[in-house]
Amino acid sequence: MSEIRRIYVEKKDAFAVEAKGLLADLKNNLLMDGLEKVRVLARYDVMGLTDEEFSQALQLVLSEPPVDTVMEELVPAADEKVFAVELLPGQYDQREDFAAQCIQLITQKEKPLVAAAKVFVLKGSLTDAEFEKVKKYLVNPIEAREAALEKPETLEDTWEEPADVERLEGFLDLSEADIAAMQKNLGLAMSVEDLLWIQKYFKEEEKRVPTITEVRVLDTYWSDHCRHTTFMTNLDKVEIEPGYYTKPIEEAFKQYLAIRDKVYGKKTDRPITLMDMACIATKKLKKENKFPDNDDSEEINACSIVVPVEIDGKKEDWLVMFKNETHNHPTEIEPFGGAATCLGGAIRDPLSGRAYVYQAMRITGAGDPRTPIEKTLAGKLPQRKLTIGAAAGYSSYGNQIGLATGQVQEYYHDRFVAKRMEIGAVMGAAPKSAVIRERPAAGDIIVLLGGRTGRDGIGGATGSSKEHTVDSLATCGAEVQKGNPPTERKIQRLFRNPEVTLLIKRCNDFGAGGVSVAIGELAEGLQINLDKVTKKYAGLDGTELAISESQERMAVVIRKEDWEKFAKFADEENLEATIVAEVTEEPRLVMYWRGDKIVDISRKFLDTNGVAQHAEVLVKDITGASVFDKTPEVVEKASDLKDAWLKNISRLNVCSEKGLSERFDSTIGRATVEMPFGGKYQLTPAEGMVAQIPVLHGHTDAASLMTHGYNPEVACWSPFHGAMYAVTQSLVKAVALGANPDTIRLTLQEYFQGMRAKADWGLPFAALLGANTVLNSMEVPAVGGKDSMSGSFMDLHVPPTLVSFAVNVIDGRKAVSSEFKEAGDKVVFLSTPLLDGDVLDFAVLRKNLRRVHQLVLEGKIKAAAAVEEGGIAAGITKMTLGNALGFRFVKPFPHTESLFTLQPGGMLLEVAKDADLEALFGELDCLPLGTVTDNAEITVNDITLANAELVKAYTETLEPIFPAKAPESETPEDLLAQPLYKRELPLTAPVNIIRPKVFIPVFPGQNCEYDTARAFDLAGAESKIFIIRNLTAQAIEETIQAMVKGIKESQIIMLPGGFSAGDEPDGSGKFIATMFRNPRIAEAVNDLLQNRDGLMLGICNGFQALIKLGLVPYGEIRPLEENSPTLTFNTIGRHVSQMVYTRITSNKSPWLNMTEPGDVHAIAVSHGEGRFYAPAETIRELFRNGQVATQYVDLNGNPTMASPENPNGSLYAIEGITSPDGRILGKMGHSERYIPGLMENIYGEKEQHIFESGVKYFK
Repeated sequence: MSEIRRIYVEKKDAFAVEAKGLLADLKNNLLMDGLEKVRVLARYDVMGLTDEEFSQALQLVLSEPPVDTVMEELVPAADEKVFAVELLPGQYDQREDFAAQCIQLITQKEKPLVAAAKVFVLKGSLTDAEFEKVKKYLVNPIEAREAALEKPETLEDTWEEPADVERLEGFLDLSEADIAAMQKNLGLAMSVEDLLWIQKYFKEEEKRVPTITEVRVLDTYWSDHCRHTTFMTNLDKVEIEPGYYTKPIEEAFKQYLAIRDKVYGKKTDRPITLMDMACIATKKLKKENKFPDNDDSEEINACSIVVPVEIDGKKEDWLVMFKNETHNHPTEIEPFGGAATCLGGAIRDPLSGRAYVYQAMRITGAGDPRTPIEKTLAGKLPQRKLTIGAAAGYSSYGNQIGLATGQVQEYYHDRFVAKRMEIGAVMGAAPKSAVIRERPAAGDIIVLLGGRTGRDGIGGATGSSKEHTVDSLATCGAEVQKGNPPTERKIQRLFRNPEVTLLIKRCNDFGAGGVSVAIGELAEGLQINLDKVTKKYAGLDGTELAISESQERMAVVIRKEDWEKFAKFADEENLEATIVAEVTEEPRLVMYWRGDKIVDISRKFLDTNGVAQHAEVLVKDITGASVFDKTPEVVEKASDLKDAWLKNISRLNVCSEKGLSERFDSTIGRATVEMPFGGKYQLTPAEGMVAQIPVLHGHTDAASLMTHGYNPEVACWSPFHGAMYAVTQSLVKAVALGANPDTIRLTLQEYFQGMRAKADWGLPFAALLGANTVLNSMEVPAVGGKDSMSGSFMDLHVPPTLVSFAVNVIDGRKAVSSEFKEAGDKVVFLSTPLLDGDVLDFAVLRKNLRRVHQLVLEGKIKAAAAVEEGGIAAGITKMTLGNALGFRFVKPFPHTESLFTLQPGGMLLEVAKDADLEALFGELDCLPLGTVTDNAEITVNDITLANAELVKAYTETLEPIFPAKAPESETPEDLLAQPLYKRELPLTAPVNIIRPKVFIPVFPGQNCEYDTARAFDLAGAESKIFIIRNLTAQAIEETIQAMVKGIKESQIIMLPGGFSAGDEPDGSGKFIATMFRNPRIAEAVNDLLQNRDGLMLGICNGFQALIKLGLVPYGEIRPLEENSPTLTFNTIGRHVSQMVYTRITSNKSPWLNMTEPGDVHAIAVSHGEGRFYAPAETIRELFRNGQVATQYVDLNGNPTMASPENPNGSLYAIEGITSPDGRILGKMGHSERYIPGLMENIYGEKEQHIFESGVKYFK
């Protein structure tokens, strides 16, 4: 048996960001006053390596000499307590996986066995009870467990051969009581009536007993998550209690019935259901030919519209897809994994439609994250841990897969303590010509593409259909998966190739339901061989293989004769592809496992979706005063107007969420038209997100936008008005960004409590009528939506929620941002009146929106924003902060209390100082509010609010939860004394090359290859993207040979950004550096640099690899030493994504020969490990040599250690460095992500001309 080698790796004190952050967390939130120090160590057990191989792995993969201390034994001191944590067996562990993959690059053999754990050492005077409290706080039993401290005897898994699938003998003879007991014992999500229906089917039609697999498959297939059981329930009787605010609900219901008559005919026997109510307005528009851009198809993967896109002056049709997804239950019990796979699931829907997904929005609901830990309900995780963990999970997945998250907003309400809300919404697009949709035919094959199957995710669909109980944290572990975004990135890239997509007749993602649903939905007749399903490990039985929802898998229908071609494309993308099923003539779902037919169900029965459910509806009278007139409590209790103003903008649902949002990459994809926060100071939140359509070749100004609308307070007062408000706000915000109100398309997200009584049914019923009131009045279709109907925890229930997402495609050059632009400009409030029952006057709203859109097209609206929570006061404040401008209200300003109310449908608009308001707005209800000023203050009547106190009140509320600024770093005394370095004559190549070739290797997890290749191609180079293949030892050998060849044929090596190996194990760039240390590749690199005068560039992840190789600052690949410069974790303790200002400190490098020292540029950064660190004397030597290329600077152009200007705490504010001769440049900022038309709400010069300079070197 091979020896197990164990090591402990601990960050040196200067780099122990996680340990120091955890110490502060435990002292502040668990009140551990006796705790003095926390140490966090990574523990690795490795099996299957020789002494030499392990030594190499230790130095190159498992540790880094500049930042880590390595120990073979851990001996705690007398005042230290130790425990270790590992993921549960069967959960995907990214650290273990990529550690093994990295080591395999060294050995070029089979992957070694690696087991990883995290070890915590707590120093101080802790009682045993406090120690247990810390463990409970840090170990979520859903995903992890306390690990043994002893070294195991082996890492080899021993799996028992699974038993044959059980036949449920006696099932056909069970009584109804027995059936009810069976339903409870098996933990089925289906009803007892459904189980009786199954009993009847097998007794009368199949005339045999079912297998347990068949019952589990039906439970999954018919789950609320997969088949919208609640929304498809027949609503047999409707009662609406009379009242002032319910009268509009009665009228809306009558309108719904009238529209049904028009759409279906008066004699229809179609039942009234929530699903019908959700779709009826759109069906009416389709019937009236008012939805011409609808992409009508049998294959429904996501909302899809057909949009003409102009590329290089020529128009072509594109499919623009959008989708919203919730993972409320999974995120509630395991925040990181649940939120991560929420985004993964949202992506896979349009991706399965062959669209390239390029932008995401995250909308969430939580309890107050400041709630003390001791007030956490039994059976619940602390709200702080929930909200921080979920943000980490969603951002980790999106950042790794390379998806720009354009807007992040979290709503806080005490009813979200019942269950968290986690919504991901995404945009995708593809040329219409690259997508075919054909019915599968007998003989076609189904290919499983991507990840492997494990026990993670078993029961996810059924679990998400259940209510949360106090036992959920202990019993639901298998329902939550750990995503593997690098694998899904590979599928993204594969499906961007039209040669591949034109082979695909139909496709489905392995979201909820696994094989049973993903493959089961593709064709009426299917024969599935579960033995062919690729597995993460042995021991899975047939039932588990049928229903596991392991992530990052696709089921693809292709013709049998196209298999070899498809498999070759998949292999080139480093993806596994396996034939697992075949389409059959007979309409039955059949599954075999180990030669045994374990599923054999007729399509007709499967598609019944179970027994038709029936319910009655009661809409209760709406009591209490209208929330639209409500003044916030803190405003009413304030001592004066100034106090009211400051307390209003510091409220949880008004204050800044910048520290939350900026952990999400917002610029990947080279398409972001508006940053999430605009202005010179990046403090004004955008109304939504805008991104250019992701064309692969050529240029377009066409851009998609997405906004959302929601307010939990309105929803709790009245679901009808809450939905009306949500849809309205999404429309108003879309128009504020530049959307055409007549071509906006919607998708809706419903989230309600479990349906237990008539009044419960009245909540979504009223909400859908509220939404329909807007859809019908504004003639806007809701193309799709998603419902989640299990928002209950015992007797607690979530707010009755309908979130509206609005989508439009515009000319990105016409997009409007919300920060004020210029002193002297006028600002007006455009209002929409409320009619009886507090229903908006939609005739007025439509006029308003159409007029504003026309003014946007004419360039007469300089800034625009919808009035939301916090009212006009909050809106004006946010609009001033981005550029630190001021605002002076007209004086006297009466009725100041109206500045704090909701004002649904209202808009704030900035127009030019000389604008004629009557000419612009005519008869519309336009109220002049005042004037933008260059004094950084807001003046209302006799009170003045200075910018500094506004910023403080607006930003400090969530700073303890989601810090936007890092702790202050020590500023070196000679920081500002370092000189600029100017090269008089640019360095040039000895040969002239018209189109230098750029070799761009793409490692698993990297995601900036498209942006980088396009930047080089636009600059005049010829780029080649090369995918690293490492699924087998042979693939690694072939990759090494191809890399050597590619480098020899190129003049430039480009290492792009991303998250190679998911920044694992415990550090970025290791995968790349390990591969480049291969002697053959290292020799090719040395030949390029030393003998052929080539260039090398590394950005972000690429810079991390360059510095780990020694190529910067030394100019050669060399071993790392203890004092080698390095890049390490940001001092803020999280990923940062924002715009920064960097100064050209030296133009010694040919990469910077089109700049001058002292030039300042606005550059996007997005990284978790960007802090440059080296001994002070080494840094001073780099300055003397002209090797410090760029530095982070403040708005005055001075290098700074202050956050957020220096986003990572880099010593001497260093952003980029070069090799001694300058031909190798490494930098953190993503210069490749800018082209004209992007980041339009950010001040400053953004073009560094790096890529043109690199090409010019060869001229």
